Amino acid sequence: MSLWIPVTIAAATFQTVRFMLQKSLSSVKLTAAGATFARFAYSIPLVLIALIAALQLTGYSLPPLTARFWVFATIGGTAQILATICVVALFKQRNFAVGITFKKTEVIQTAIVGFLVLGDQVSFWALGAIFLGLTAVLLLSKSPGGDGAWWRHLTNRASRLGLGSGVLFAFSSVSYRGASLELGEIDAWFRALVTLAVVVSLQFVSMGLWLLWRDRAELRAVWQTRRTGVFVGLTSLCGSFCWFLAFTLQNAAYVKALGQVELILSLFASILFFRETITRREIAGMTLLGASILALVLSI
Repeated sequence: MSLWIPVTIAAATFQTVRFMLQKSLSSVKLTAAGATFARFAYSIPLVLIALIAALQLTGYSLPPLTARFWVFATIGGTAQILATICVVALFKQRNFAVGITFKKTEVIQTAIVGFLVLGDQVSFWALGAIFLGLTAVLLLSKSPGGDGAWWRHLTNRASRLGLGSGVLFAFSSVSYRGASLELGEIDAWFRALVTLAVVVSLQFVSMGLWLLWRDRAELRAVWQTRRTGVFVGLTSLCGSFCWFLAFTLQNAAYVKALGQVELILSLFASILFFRETITRREIAGMTLLGASILALVLSI
């Protein structure tokens, strides 16, 4: 089995737990922006400690950070901030499992962005599997109890937030792969760690300054939720490192497509932890999306 496969599954697992924690934070004390900032605030110390430890234990030195690397890192970090805010806000519109499913529109968009920006190729059968996943997302686009054809509901707030997060996550994923590849021929795990440390630092500083200017009360609220926030930071660190390593090893579109295993995990979380009801339509959509994951793995 290729290394990127178990690494991607681990990333999806950590990410599901983090979104569960962020959903809890946003529904109790924090805004969508505050729950997003908590991720960076409580993960940056862990990321920097991990990088320092790696430098000390391996004897490696930091690779040159080119202008192209900084462009990719900045675009990726900014897009991820906006995408995460969209997802946390989406949790207030639809239930947890369906919120994650809307986010998965990023898969086909990542394939398109990856081809345009980095020239990453996607095979014909893999592309078919990705489009199967898109069909499932369209099935889920109708709000519970909504009237009319499905396409009339693509413009509701939940759909806009979900589709918007997909676009932003696509640019984020491809940019992270681009930044990591700019670091040259060094160990993949070290490239992933360096890229992660730079990106999280940029995200922490930019969001911290924004909240300091616009909403200082939210910064205090982030500190007040630190008992949960610490676990947000820990799961964010583990998940992000796995995503960055997978992007370094494989085409971002394939990584994100396999990462849809997160849907199965989010379904369990939705039912077992948040006591939410899943409709037959939603189950059908998520089943179809699960089939697209299997088709993708078999086509690679």
